[in-house]
Amino acid sequence: MSVRQSLLAILDQGPCYGYQLRSEFDRRTGSTWPLNVGQIYNTLDRLERDGLVDKADIDADGQIYYEITAAGSAEVASWLGSPVVRTAATRDELAIKLAIAVTLPGIDIAHVIQVQRSATLRTLQELTRTKNATSEPESSQELAWMLVIDSLIFTTEAEVRWLDHSETRLARAAAAGFAAPLPLSTDVPKRGRPVKQTTGASTTVPGDSMQTGPASS
Repeated sequence: MSVRQSLLAILDQGPCYGYQLRSEFDRRTGSTWPLNVGQIYNTLDRLERDGLVDKADIDADGQIYYEITAAGSAEVASWLGSPVVRTAATRDELAIKLAIAVTLPGIDIAHVIQVQRSATLRTLQELTRTKNATSEPESSQELAWMLVIDSLIFTTEAEVRWLDHSETRLARAAAAGFAAPLPLSTDVPKRGRPVKQTTGASTTVPGDSMQTGPASS
């Protein structure tokens, strides 16, 4: 999720201060991805550093307003006019968890999948109830919230399908006899983080048989 571009897009509508930006972001996304005010101001500092926003007026309450620069407006236009690139290298905790689990001894991978499927189905049910309890949108704010809910539902449904597919694939692998645990490789890199050297003690570098220390008398 690009907090940077989202805040810039809001500032493109007019100057805002930090808490106001947080409120606007929540209002426009249905509070699905709440931001803390520290994250807001850290992002504003980086945007100012990059010449995309400037500090503007200070109101009677001491709130500092930020306004977008021409370069900032150009970045917003570029963001809105470009696709979101989803690379194959994006880390997904669930995929990593299953990938590691299937290589470990003594792990009931079918149970791991079953536990996750139950949790994902509960999430799907909650999202569906939320959507069904929401009337058809009658404003852009309600439409924005509905788009977010639809996205979450489709993503959760895809996760359920992937879990079903993974369970089938693992069952075939087990039947074929190539789902055995993966032992640690003996072919390991020779480099590693050196042990911190202390006075009067020997220091061993992982992968190196040499030791350094005080010379024998």
